[in-house]
Amino acid sequence: MLEFKYDTQLLIEGENLDEDVIRDYFTENFKGDCLLAVGDDELIKIHFHTNEPWKVLAYCSSIGEIYDIVIEDMDRQARGLQG
Repeated sequence: MLEFKYDTQLLIEGENLDEDVIRDYFTENFKGDCLLAVGDDELIKIHFHTNEPWKVLAYCSSIGEIYDIVIEDMDRQARGLQG
């Protein structure tokens, strides 16, 4: 069994985005691992393993427009099922 079940990926489009600020917010407010927050001040790519992807979506949508959202259940995938 995985500690963090959902692989959460998305893009955030906005203005004055700061990947360091976003990364710090994630580490201070969300439980998870494998965080990737990279980009520039207009577009940030997020990759994060968590059990609460809805919290990630809520935060990210509060700082910009989110799209290309993918949430996969890694536990199902590990069992050979569609994630």
